[in-house]
Amino acid sequence: MPAGTTIYDAAATAGIEIPVLCHNPRYDPVGVCRMCVVDTGGRVFAAACVRPCDDGMTVTTTSPELERSRSVLTELLLADQLPRDQDPKQTTTADNKLLELADRYGVSRETTDLPLGSGRGLDHSNPVIAMDHDSCILCDRCVRACDDLQGNDVIGRSGKGYSTRIAFDLNDPMGASSCVTCGECVQACPTGALTNKAIRSIPIQPREQLEAVESVCPYCGVGCALTYWVDRERGAISFAEGRPQPGSQSRLCVKGRYGWDYSASPQRLTMPLIRIDSSYPKGALSADVRGESTGKQATGRAKKRSQKDGRPGKDRGRKPGGLVDYDEVMPHFREATWDEALDLIARRLKEIHGSGGPGAIAGFGSAKCSNEEAYLFQKLIRAGFGTNNVDHCTRLCHASSVAALFEGVGSGAVSTTYGDVANADVAIIAGSNPTSNHPVASSFFKQARRRGTTIIYIDPRASTVAEHADIFVQIKPGTDVAFYNAVMCEIISLGLTDAAFIADRTSNYDALAATVADYPPERAEQITGVPADTIRAVARAWGEAGSAVVYWGMGISQHTTGTDNARCLIALCSITGQVGRPGTGLHPLRGQNNVQGASDAGLIPMFYPDYQGVDRAGTQRLFEEAWGTALNPNRGLTVTEIIHSILAGGVRAMYMLGENPFLSDPNTNKVRKALSALEFLVVQDIFFTETAEFADVILPATSYLEKDGTYTNTDRRVQLGRKVMDPPGQARADWAIVQDIAQRVGLDWNYGSPSEVFDEMVPLMPSYANLTHANLGAGGKLYPNDDPEHSDGTIVMFDERFNTDDGLAHLVPAVWLPPKELPDAEYPLVLNTGRLLEHWHTGSMTRRSFALDAISPIAEVYMHAKDAADRGLVHGAMARARSRRGSIELQVRISHREQQGNVFIPFHFREAAANLLTIDEVDPVGKIPEFKFCAVQVESVGTGA
Repeated sequence: MPAGTTIYDAAATAGIEIPVLCHNPRYDPVGVCRMCVVDTGGRVFAAACVRPCDDGMTVTTTSPELERSRSVLTELLLADQLPRDQDPKQTTTADNKLLELADRYGVSRETTDLPLGSGRGLDHSNPVIAMDHDSCILCDRCVRACDDLQGNDVIGRSGKGYSTRIAFDLNDPMGASSCVTCGECVQACPTGALTNKAIRSIPIQPREQLEAVESVCPYCGVGCALTYWVDRERGAISFAEGRPQPGSQSRLCVKGRYGWDYSASPQRLTMPLIRIDSSYPKGALSADVRGESTGKQATGRAKKRSQKDGRPGKDRGRKPGGLVDYDEVMPHFREATWDEALDLIARRLKEIHGSGGPGAIAGFGSAKCSNEEAYLFQKLIRAGFGTNNVDHCTRLCHASSVAALFEGVGSGAVSTTYGDVANADVAIIAGSNPTSNHPVASSFFKQARRRGTTIIYIDPRASTVAEHADIFVQIKPGTDVAFYNAVMCEIISLGLTDAAFIADRTSNYDALAATVADYPPERAEQITGVPADTIRAVARAWGEAGSAVVYWGMGISQHTTGTDNARCLIALCSITGQVGRPGTGLHPLRGQNNVQGASDAGLIPMFYPDYQGVDRAGTQRLFEEAWGTALNPNRGLTVTEIIHSILAGGVRAMYMLGENPFLSDPNTNKVRKALSALEFLVVQDIFFTETAEFADVILPATSYLEKDGTYTNTDRRVQLGRKVMDPPGQARADWAIVQDIAQRVGLDWNYGSPSEVFDEMVPLMPSYANLTHANLGAGGKLYPNDDPEHSDGTIVMFDERFNTDDGLAHLVPAVWLPPKELPDAEYPLVLNTGRLLEHWHTGSMTRRSFALDAISPIAEVYMHAKDAADRGLVHGAMARARSRRGSIELQVRISHREQQGNVFIPFHFREAAANLLTIDEVDPVGKIPEFKFCAVQVESVGTGA
């Protein structure tokens, strides 16, 4: 065995089992339970999990003495356990290694003479995790899971002697602590001390009574691999857990582990619906979003909603609004057969196409749908209606990043994985809050820092990532270009560039150097608010690193200068040679679970699948031959441009698949006007969303859990999502619905399964070459991949050349420009919008998940203490936030994470829709809206209009 190998690992390699309780290969060994003791010939038995092998050592792993030691230890540990017939938790928990050992050694609580211990207590304060301190054996697996893997540092020990117990923070109840409910501790616990609670009354059962379905998490772009344990008798999920995969490595966050029950909501759409009241104004019920409902009406509706959705029948402090109220909207629609609804859709779309031409039609697809569904949707819009007016939410997250990446390196995908941070000397995390938006990826960042990687965190908000950073740079919002130009200026002045890399693998360096020379650290300090010495420290740390990588989020991209921001990051990596090697590269952390795949599949107006330009003649011919029809050679309209076109009389009919632009797009009042102006709108979704209130026809689709398909995560990993359960009522898979409409508008489509669609896609998408449903396996495959049968795929891109025409990185200088709307006397605060850990996008899924909504049920505005005090506001008070475009009412949350003069509002809450406030100015290149900067005022609800 190699030097340093533990006895336990050596025995495992030799196929020899040694029983353990405290040990798990995922955590650092501690040897506290002594169950794994072995005889090495010394005076005492040695714990195999921590004792390293010595040259020539002889080890006895089983003997009468060892077995007696293990048996007595098991009996001692059972002393605090209730007899099995008195403890239903222990008869239903999925993993109780202590009981397995008790059976092995023939001991039980019923037969032991040891006194029964008790009194350390129960903790049921968390909505989905139960803690039984009397069942805890203090093995510290939960501590290590929380610290070593997730990096949350919540769990420790308190007390002395027999009163010692696991503690959360300063011995707080779990539900009141800083615990983020990732459930890693539950997956780690070997005794049933930490267990999942039943969700929607589906009991937690032993694995042998359930069916395992391997799939992928439906939330963020990290794409964690998980297993759903399904109760087929009840037709429902019992629990979920992480499973091995090269990226996520069995880790999950609260959404992945506990946020799946939205699919079982009684509010699911189950029949096609057709609008019946033409006199009833479209979207009239969106008064809730403007905060115009009375408190009495809202409270009544909240009670009805909570009772219908299987939650406790109480308001739980919600403000007026919340989810769409079915009692109000459903009377204005009638149920229809599928044939009636599909025939009406085809007839109206063809009529409007016939009278208005291709430009009168547009489609919004979804990053929540599979690659196959994204491919078919864009193919329908292009081949069926002759237009490239097709887009999806990438326009609202990383469109500017993709534009800069294509311009700079010739590819819109990441150049390395989030796990590659382990190989980096330095990592910059910019404009992102990964602990909330990409929690599992953030666990790898925190783990890397503990192992020596220098973390530089750059963001206007002091999110929890700042607590794990070696250097935290709290820049003023909208000053990214000035900051990164100053860092590059300092790197160049210190001579820390990679001259060979610049000469051999970049172009336009002289122009870049001339531009950044205008941003010395002292000038940048005046613009960004960051001390010049901090800028110099960042420059030196990055410039002297042997390997350095940058991860960025929507704090970089969601600006009118988003493309320039990303251009700076590309240049920073390129001039220092930090691309193309392990631990280096460019990684925009993708937002939704399939925003990478949907973009890959062509769900964008300027590209066919695999980013092949619609305005290139050769590409045009390729897809015309493949699809057997003439195609439009002109770029289509983006999400924001489509809204403007509707108001100008251009686009007259739309097909929306799984998108909710009424809440997700900027300047909600303008979106309301546009949706109301459409002559015909089809909405295909799993719930009655705010956008569906404007629809003429609503089609009930399947959730992620009710269909097969592939999904591509932020790492370029293509994975299979597998059907877990049957859809409710007459809901149908999105790909099948799209095909039905395609057939009715004259396209000869006859796909029998998603795998057939995938097989059509791959020959048209060189990046996906060699991939099939069959060879993706349980963990998926990275693309590009020359041999998916034997290789996981390419981790690091651009090792020899970039994907540009000349193979070089194109350096594009950027000049700092101020945001489009600056604070003034009337609107003195800067608004930043974003996501919470527990919620997702417009909340249509997460607010119907018991756990997620229970943890975070209300809309809040996060404010600096002085800003709140200056306005007479206190924590928990109701406030009005207003901009030049609208106003909302929500609770105040005093936050140490905000800079003075800045406020943060999550955009998940219909009753306090943040996008009523945001500006619809866009980046001129990526066409992405300015979600991260607009001027607002926050005041008491008793102030003003």
